[in-house]
Amino acid sequence: MKRFWSDVAVTAERGIALDGKPVRTPGRVPLLLPTQALAEAVADEWRAVDGEIDPRAMALTGLANAAIDRIAPDPAAFAAGLAAYAESDLLCYRADAPAELVARQAAAWDPLLDWARRTYDVDFVVTSGVMHRPQPPATIARLQAAVASRDAFILAALSPIVTVSGSLIAALALAEQGADPEAVWLASELDSDWQAENWGEDDLAAPARRARRRDYEAGVRMLELLR
Repeated sequence: MKRFWSDVAVTAERGIALDGKPVRTPGRVPLLLPTQALAEAVADEWRAVDGEIDPRAMALTGLANAAIDRIAPDPAAFAAGLAAYAESDLLCYRADAPAELVARQAAAWDPLLDWARRTYDVDFVVTSGVMHRPQPPATIARLQAAVASRDAFILAALSPIVTVSGSLIAALALAEQGADPEAVWLASELDSDWQAENWGEDDLAAPARRARRRDYEAGVRMLELLR
């Protein structure tokens, strides 16, 4: 689709209007945003369209559409899908060698686990290797409750953070402003960075990393705009 509008405005209901006509989601529901800041940011994405619409350049619009069309009809089911990451959170699976990698993982990942311990009064089973180790039932239950308490827009923002980082704990820390977004990004890419440092980066790795970064930053920005 090519740009067909001249004017973009935010309505009194925090919707988006193109030449006075309301924007709707793919499900034909009015695109109404929960905060003025998010509405203005989504409007800016529509203002920035030059020629053909590129959905990759309209990440906030995409997340808002998902919140309304996919998540809002059954937020509990969507939250359960995100909460499942608590069973195999990246932060709980460590290398056993070499010593430098073990130390890097501890330095980047232990503070996030410590934050979750303080915040939710839980503990974690931390193991070496990739074999699954179950977490304490109380830990799973409290992390599930923490996710289930979020509304559809917060869940939409959390989704790319969880899937890109592989860590529900890190995503919750960002939602609660208990961690720095750049530090979380570097923590989630730690293993990939280690491999690139030691064995080089293949031609496909850099574009994939840029795509992950784009999705991650969209989720982080949406969280910030919802506050």
